[in-house]
Amino acid sequence: MHRSQEHDTHGSGYEEQHHDRTLICFSHLRWDFVFQRPQHLMSRFAQQAQVLYWEEPRYVSGLSAPRLAVKTCSNSGVVVVTPELQGGLSSEAENDALHPLLDELLGNRKSLIRWYYTPMMLPFSEHVAADCVVYDCMDELANFKNAPSQLLALEQRLLDQADIVFTGGHSLYEAKRNRHANIHAFPSSVDVAHFAAARGPGNEPVDQASLPRPRFGFYGVVDERMDLNLLDTLAVARPDWSIVIVGPVVKISEDELPRRANLHYLGGRDYAALPDYLRGWDVALMPFAINDSTRFISPTKTPEYLAAGRPVVSTPIVDVVRHYGDLEAVRIAETPEAFVQACDDALALSRTDGTWRAAVDAALADLSWDNTQAQMAQLIERARRSNVRAFAAADRMPGDRSKHYDVMIVGAGFAGSVMAERLAAGSGKKVLVVDRRPHIAGNAFDLFDDAGILFHQYGPHIFHTNSDEIVDYLSRFTEWRPYEHRVLADVDGKLVPMPINRTTLNMLYDLDLKTDEDAEAFLASRAEPVDVVKTSADVVISKVGRDLYEKFFQGYTRKQWGMDPSELDKSVTSRVPTRTNTDDRYFTDTFQAMPLEGYTKMFERMLDHPNIDVLLGVDYTEVREVYTHDHLVFTGPIDEYFGHRYGKLPYRSLQFRHETHDVEWFQQVGVVNFPDPSVSSTRVSEYKHFTGQQHPRTSVTYEIPSAEGDPYYPIPREENQALFKRYEALAIAQADVTFVGRLATYRYYNMDQVVGQALATYRRMVAKPAVATGSVAAGASSAAKVGVAVAAGPSDGQKTKAA
Repeated sequence: MHRSQEHDTHGSGYEEQHHDRTLICFSHLRWDFVFQRPQHLMSRFAQQAQVLYWEEPRYVSGLSAPRLAVKTCSNSGVVVVTPELQGGLSSEAENDALHPLLDELLGNRKSLIRWYYTPMMLPFSEHVAADCVVYDCMDELANFKNAPSQLLALEQRLLDQADIVFTGGHSLYEAKRNRHANIHAFPSSVDVAHFAAARGPGNEPVDQASLPRPRFGFYGVVDERMDLNLLDTLAVARPDWSIVIVGPVVKISEDELPRRANLHYLGGRDYAALPDYLRGWDVALMPFAINDSTRFISPTKTPEYLAAGRPVVSTPIVDVVRHYGDLEAVRIAETPEAFVQACDDALALSRTDGTWRAAVDAALADLSWDNTQAQMAQLIERARRSNVRAFAAADRMPGDRSKHYDVMIVGAGFAGSVMAERLAAGSGKKVLVVDRRPHIAGNAFDLFDDAGILFHQYGPHIFHTNSDEIVDYLSRFTEWRPYEHRVLADVDGKLVPMPINRTTLNMLYDLDLKTDEDAEAFLASRAEPVDVVKTSADVVISKVGRDLYEKFFQGYTRKQWGMDPSELDKSVTSRVPTRTNTDDRYFTDTFQAMPLEGYTKMFERMLDHPNIDVLLGVDYTEVREVYTHDHLVFTGPIDEYFGHRYGKLPYRSLQFRHETHDVEWFQQVGVVNFPDPSVSSTRVSEYKHFTGQQHPRTSVTYEIPSAEGDPYYPIPREENQALFKRYEALAIAQADVTFVGRLATYRYYNMDQVVGQALATYRRMVAKPAVATGSVAAGASSAAKVGVAVAAGPSDGQKTKAA
């Protein structure tokens, strides 16, 4: 609860604060109502930017025209803006009235962040251009009592527009994580120092001082989330206890509250007074109902109660159990009887010497609002920088549709971004890059997770090449961290090097092979001659024999590709060598390193050019006719471009399970493979090995191959190549389209090969500006072609190598 505002005025005037950036927060919670997540965060953001806190309208009878009541919080500097409207307006009429009020308030601000706690405020605000759009989903509002019918549809619209999404807990994160590419869980935090004051001596609030001990207390909003029957059961079961309820009653009638002599409803109190109330309690209560409205909550009061040094008794709220259930100070009870018993136990604990508080303090050590706000600010700045060349408007499209582009590029991954940079910087062309995903960098996209660990959203991407040209080109946009990739395979209960080498053989077969010749002779003794090597099975069996084939390749390949190696082209297993030495590196390329600040940073710099505009979260089919251009560069699936005219080209997809563990290291190396067909995943990757990041926790990703989902791997079979050739013939006939990239040329390329293909395609476009036919880039057919001025580009000498 919070009541410390000043400068109460009407209109748009307020005392200007001198910040370069403005954050406008649209909230369904009034600033003066209860001091919780929005107030904690906005007070802290106000130290870095001017914060405008836009509340729900207040209805004033007899008001002649809509207006704004504006006041500044003296404690934080947050400017609180309350629209005042006539009553009885429809939702559409309200939005029409709010739209100009918002525009008047904001004026011509150049650097703005839009932050939403409710999607209901999107219709009158989404037209406002912003560097970054944030959705802080603190609750599942659609599950609350009297939720507006249009809320879910508006939430989807907000998710489509948001650059970054935060959730108020891990349960809510798990429910939303597949709905946005840049989403992070930030459970309720705590101002430890504020509530720790309750552990020492202090004033006793007058309305509580006379209540007999022991005292059991709850503070917060009393609404449909409270189990009123449970509260009544507790009061009846323990008539000698005082049960104190501090907080306003909302959305339910006070007539519904149970009335007992030992139940005391004190009403709302200021946030500053809460430690004084807690000081006089023996046990803190969270008697939440288990229903839709509490399914995803992460109560702020849990860490606050604990910081105050009070044992807590709660019903089984998922995030409470997840984060605090292992603490001796937190008792979880599923039934009324168990709840009463848990209160007995907590009371007994409160009368001990307090050694249990050490575990509490350790659990709360890093759980501060200061840390949460700092992490959010870092993520927002990253998202904002990603939008430097991107457009942000209500329909996610650039506002100036009269602008003409020389080239539209479909896809902001390696192929599209390299083509965009070369055409813009190398040939002075105006380029529009369009990607249906809400981010750049394609499958190489990386970001910081909720623990602050840099991870790869779409599985591990390890850079290696033998091409000096490619290294020189990418080095314009990144520094490098040397990294040599090592992989272990979980075989016969042992973790052995992969690819197979002499160490692998010694470990598996309890051998003592000492030289390359020894290993070569051993493998030769097991190899089974194959007359004609056609399939992936033939490749392996002819080199190392059936036992190693079955241990390492058969099960893994069946999982990865959904078919037996005998059904796949020999190129699949040819990518993985077998060695007779003890070299345990996965790759042997001359250059092996990772972008020092991550892939996304590298892409940001690549696309940061005045001639490049980037349009994210939009399918190119929606904008191809809207923004005029002379030529199209297409990096998506070639069969999709032609509407699957001859049927779909087969692709293999992946599902990812990202996990964070409370250990410094999860495994010995960056990747561990699981060839065993009984294990659903093919591998688990630990990112700190790749990035060199120092962190007390670690994040990993399990990969589970799938027949459905985004296309990742073209399936190498003769019949698939024959189908591609039919699409290739269509592509060659496209005079104004160039096809480049793994999906557009149906090739199983490494990252460096895609970069090399894009650079070569650009050179051909420069060299043959007059050719008026379409093209499929390197490895498919000849000749690519849009009129571009000749400019110096990378040399032709490439030495790319698959590994």
